[in-house]
Amino acid sequence: MAAGTAAMVKELRERTGLGMMDCKKALVENDGDMALAIDSLRKSSGMKAAKKAGRIAADGLIRIKIEGDAGVMVEVNCETDFAAKDENFLKFADEVTEALFNDAAADVEGLMASGFEATREALVQKIGENCSVRRSDRYQGQVASYLHTNGKIGVLVQLEGGDADLGRDLAMHIAATNPQVVSPEDAEQDVLEKEREIYTAQAAESGKPADIVAKMVEGRVKKFLAEISLTEQPFVKDGDVKVGALLKKHDAKVVNFVRYEVGEGIEKEEVDFAAEVAQQLS
Repeated sequence: MAAGTAAMVKELRERTGLGMMDCKKALVENDGDMALAIDSLRKSSGMKAAKKAGRIAADGLIRIKIEGDAGVMVEVNCETDFAAKDENFLKFADEVTEALFNDAAADVEGLMASGFEATREALVQKIGENCSVRRSDRYQGQVASYLHTNGKIGVLVQLEGGDADLGRDLAMHIAATNPQVVSPEDAEQDVLEKEREIYTAQAAESGKPADIVAKMVEGRVKKFLAEISLTEQPFVKDGDVKVGALLKKHDAKVVNFVRYEVGEGIEKEEVDFAAEVAQQLS
């Protein structure tokens, strides 16, 4: 049988999950020997994964698992939204989340070193895009969550008191408003000083006396704190009630929270469609 026939390529694709051209090339180079072709692909997979590693993986999805008194949230990245819907990528994301949930001491770096790096490289081979496990957070105790329907925004909240409905409402609120801290007292001083410096420079241009400028600055700092603090924000489901008052009503407290948005903070490379197609073929 001639090397690289359609039937052989199909079989090799099914056995390896790799692309048609990669499989055809491996068969031709190994004179149609299926076993040798598989060995060849296995040997080249790490090299090919490394070649794609320089590509920016700023898309992907968020996974959350809560069970008992523990909750884990993970961000897994790829290059495009199309790949984020691939069944192989989804399976990898689920496996990573499960592994991090099952080992309370695990972190992303340790997980990858434990064998998931090889799994990641195999995934890169299958879907043709760079992939990475970016970050994870774990809370113990009373944990609530919210995952937006597109899987691009996720929230994990650690509570004391209240109930499941309150926890979900708070998680949805955080997803919508993106607070930075639980309460004004939690804001870092260097952040406040930076804002104060900016407001001082702006207020100084008003030409008002120094004491008036100082009051203007502190007023703006107070407003800034209210905007970034969860407890000071108007509740999204009832703008007349602040989150702090809602918590007091339910005799509850937010201990901690974390909000993920896929790709946030990653500088995305802008390429035109033709360049992107050419990149995929490289």
